[in-house]
Amino acid sequence: MKYRKLGNTGFEVSEVSFGTWAIGGDWGMSRDEDGLKGLQLAMEQGVNFFDTADVYGGGHAEELLAKATKGKEDQIRIATKFCRAGDIHDPETYSKRAVTEFCEASLRRLQREAIDVYQIHCPPIEILRDGSVFGVLDQLKAEGKIRHYGVSVETIEEGLLCLNYPGVQSLQVIFNLFRQQPAQELLPRALEQGVGILVRLPLASGLLTGKFSENSTFAANDHRSYNANGEAFNVGETFAGLPFAKGVELARKLEWIADGRGNMARASMRWLLDHPAVSCIIPGFKNEAQVTDNLASAETPSFTEAEMAQLGRFYEEEVAPHIRGGV
Repeated sequence: MKYRKLGNTGFEVSEVSFGTWAIGGDWGMSRDEDGLKGLQLAMEQGVNFFDTADVYGGGHAEELLAKATKGKEDQIRIATKFCRAGDIHDPETYSKRAVTEFCEASLRRLQREAIDVYQIHCPPIEILRDGSVFGVLDQLKAEGKIRHYGVSVETIEEGLLCLNYPGVQSLQVIFNLFRQQPAQELLPRALEQGVGILVRLPLASGLLTGKFSENSTFAANDHRSYNANGEAFNVGETFAGLPFAKGVELARKLEWIADGRGNMARASMRWLLDHPAVSCIIPGFKNEAQVTDNLASAETPSFTEAEMAQLGRFYEEEVAPHIRGGV
């Protein structure tokens, strides 16, 4: 396993780390036994960083992490998120009282004394413009409840705005072959300022595995079913904002990236790791097999300069016009 600096936090994190949305809920059927085995395997292979949120399975993902990392609290870093268990548009959700309650509830579920990275979970841009929540997070840091804080954002505008606040140590962004725009300005700015980049949805909700057809269906409790057009939250969180059928069509045009790289999923994540501003990618998983395949991306051959340019043109000409949900 290779490790990278998480901005200026002082943390060295595994370049392939993992998100826990899928094992917490909202991705169809998952079994705790499989999720725990996957977490264990990841740690055995050198993964030392996991991302979660208080709303993943109503806190269930945090509880699974507590069980899996018991006794390893000093070795395994955990980032969790808050605000979406409340009304994200209500300023009171970001008050000292509310954020402290969110934080202490996560600490209880995680069975930890402090949260390594505490992230605001995709708040509205007006909350970021106001900025009061960052003062609250500074207080929690001073109290020892959190070590560092960051923001999970939906758009580049939000990410650039967060870079104006010196306490923000990490940004979690949607970045993949179907959402390439962060590479133009946001990632270079973050790198320059020493702000870590956590890449979520590296496979565009599975589109970039190349395994779907236009006839693929998803369970009723899978966000790829109930949020396919942004019915529940930002449509960018599902299939990178692409209409599903269009995403399947575009994925077929990318099948060539798997040549010499094992499969499309590994190749897609290798493309992300080839960007120096990326601290780590955080793919999801439901079982050991998916953990193993995701970890293989770290040893997958990099893209050539010509291939990178080809993929950039593909995004601009064929993908970008179809993206919904802001970029």
